[in-house]
Amino acid sequence: MFGLGLPELLIILVIVVIVFGASRLPKVGEGLGKGIRNFKKSLKGDDEAEGDSSKEEGS
Repeated sequence: MFGLGLPELLIILVIVVIVFGASRLPKVGEGLGKGIRNFKKSLKGDDEAEGDSSKEEGS
């Protein structure tokens, strides 16, 4: 699709390690995962969000 092969992905990974450092990579991955989960939740629609909020209010 974009012409990204294994060598290109390895170069991107090396650049990310240099920029963020090896110790911060888990934090970056965690933040990215949370962002993706929130994005997926927002795509599902407001109906499910309303159902979730009613559960929280009833507790």
